[in-house]
Amino acid sequence: MTVFPAGSHDSMSFCLDVSSPVLGSEPGLLRLTDRFFPCCTRRCVNRWATTQQSVLSHQCDLGIRFFDLRIARKPKGGRKLFFAHGIYTLITVKEALDELSVWLDAHPKEVVIVCCSHFESLTDEDHADLVKFIISLFGRKLCPSQETPSMRSCWSRSQQLVVSYDNQQVAPQHPELWDGIPYWYADSSDPEKVIAYLEEQKSRGRPAGFYVCGLNLTEDAPYVFLHPLQDMRKMTMKALSLLLHWTGEQRPGPEGGGVNVVCCDFVGDSRFCSLVIGLNYKLAARPPASSSDAAGCFHSNRPDISHPA
Repeated sequence: MTVFPAGSHDSMSFCLDVSSPVLGSEPGLLRLTDRFFPCCTRRCVNRWATTQQSVLSHQCDLGIRFFDLRIARKPKGGRKLFFAHGIYTLITVKEALDELSVWLDAHPKEVVIVCCSHFESLTDEDHADLVKFIISLFGRKLCPSQETPSMRSCWSRSQQLVVSYDNQQVAPQHPELWDGIPYWYADSSDPEKVIAYLEEQKSRGRPAGFYVCGLNLTEDAPYVFLHPLQDMRKMTMKALSLLLHWTGEQRPGPEGGGVNVVCCDFVGDSRFCSLVIGLNYKLAARPPASSSDAAGCFHSNRPDISHPA
């Protein structure tokens, strides 16, 4: 069965480190403010950059099968790599991936997509070490990018993990890694604009491979200034009813207008996971278009990811 996976946006943002500096890629004014007023700046960034509330294993238990991992080298962090969203995380990349590996060992029928991206300040040596660690840690769990897997083939080969590595110089050198995955997001704090943007993107046709519809909202400086008592969670919860209504009307599958991965903020605070998992029954009720479809093949634009236990 082809399955419509639920994902978490900025999956590691639950453990942001308020003692770390603002990222070098952030706007100059924010970095300048951080230089002179670090305590106030970083607390504010933390309020608006935190989009999840639990570790990866708990997100897996909720039903999340796609993880948005934004990797960075922290200043004065040595050779260790962290995650980042505005500021850096407390948990390292190796710690998070170790945790995911343990969860996969305990759930051998589950298949997960991990999207590694951004790579703030990583050197060529950092990339080489990270890829080596991923391949060593997950080994035969990795689903090679040259294959067109189905759930049956993943189970028969004990493959449980698709790793997307959004670096065009690194990914092609390693058959264990998949190319970067397009992430559709509206860059707006208005849920109606988010929906309009996603509908416009759908009307232009599906990408050739995996792609993500992002339900996440994006604040800007004027919004933060005009809403001093809010944070990302309050903004998200206020808009979630409309966004989830749109999600419930979607149809997974390869046909025009079908969707692939859908990501959301604060995945444990709503019915997002159960709603997305329930959409798969639309596929179950659809007559197979071909024998390969009936077998649950994993087409390039329609991932066959396992249903949460």
